[in-house]
Amino acid sequence: MDTLAEAERLFTQLVAWRRDLHRHPELGFQERRTASLVARTLRELGYAVQEGVAHTGVVGVLENGAGTVVMNRVDMDALPIQEANDVPYASQVPGVMHACGHDAHVALGLGVATVMSQHREAWRGTLKLVFQPGEEGMNGAEVMVNEGVLEHPRPTAMLATHMWNDLPLGVVAATPGPMMAAAEEWEAVITGHGGHAAAPEQTVDPIATAALLVTALQTIVSRNVSPLDTAVVTVGMLRSGDTFNVIPDSAELQGTVRTFDPAVRETVVRRLRELVSGTAQMMGAQASLRLHSLTPAVRNDPQITALVQQVIRDLWGPDALRQDVRTMGSEDAAYFLREIPGCYLLVGSAPQESTAPPHHNPHFDIQERAMVNAVAVVTETLCRLLPPDQPPQ
Repeated sequence: MDTLAEAERLFTQLVAWRRDLHRHPELGFQERRTASLVARTLRELGYAVQEGVAHTGVVGVLENGAGTVVMNRVDMDALPIQEANDVPYASQVPGVMHACGHDAHVALGLGVATVMSQHREAWRGTLKLVFQPGEEGMNGAEVMVNEGVLEHPRPTAMLATHMWNDLPLGVVAATPGPMMAAAEEWEAVITGHGGHAAAPEQTVDPIATAALLVTALQTIVSRNVSPLDTAVVTVGMLRSGDTFNVIPDSAELQGTVRTFDPAVRETVVRRLRELVSGTAQMMGAQASLRLHSLTPAVRNDPQITALVQQVIRDLWGPDALRQDVRTMGSEDAAYFLREIPGCYLLVGSAPQESTAPPHHNPHFDIQERAMVNAVAVVTETLCRLLPPDQPPQ
């Protein structure tokens, strides 16, 4: 099978699917219209379909003789962002937008489903397609794993794909080992003693305490983490007070920690706790810290990633491959990859402009031909993971 030609043949349909989904975005665990489109299309292609997995997820299974089981995962949800693009396919839902490319992910997932169902001579075994809800901060993958989505049948390998506007069209990244960070969300509350802004000596100022804490937190990465390791500690929100002449009773901070290595995470979290407590004590205030783990790190299996890298070279030549792309962003596909060896790959999708709008931006858009590349690389890799001449299991 010429996977590039088959993917190219689907371009018009891929665009139609993607633009329809872009006009009708749905937030996490609300992807009912999207799930209905996915389930209907998979049934038409001959897949056994299960709906309502993790609320709105869809699983399609296509058996094609005895052999191994391989899984392809797709995320479906949009973001609570008001779209600012002036395009015919702009979101028709106020305050909701596909600003991270999941509309294209669903389209490419259906494209892969189409090619694999129409060319059963090119592979043997069982293909399991998982269309996941609630990726954007809701850990839909974890919910699916807890509901047993990796069983009956259990895959021996998996793939997941993301459109990536940090890479140009024609480039695909497959990086072995950790390539997306583990993520923690934290919230600190500083409690002082409020009073008149003109009499600060009568107060315990939570704003001054919070300001010192923000500065102190910057030393965790610079002074407690080896320069050879990687970590991020960010304060994303600081809220306190209501007016200019009152020192308030409390201040609230929220932020995130990102790491690749569990040992580095332990160090960062320990120092976060110590600095929150110690800074408050130094200023005569009290502090509490809530820490919530969002996702583990995304870790690509070296052998499966090497296979994906070879597919990229075979399809487009060595210049198309990037094998060193990592990001401190997080992805709940990590919950699948913690259970099943696989590869999470990034498909270059930057529009022609010199500076492409970033992900999670109201102007985000993609070069739609990237979907052809995604269908080709995923389909070809699946066929190599499910060779037609494999021995019966």
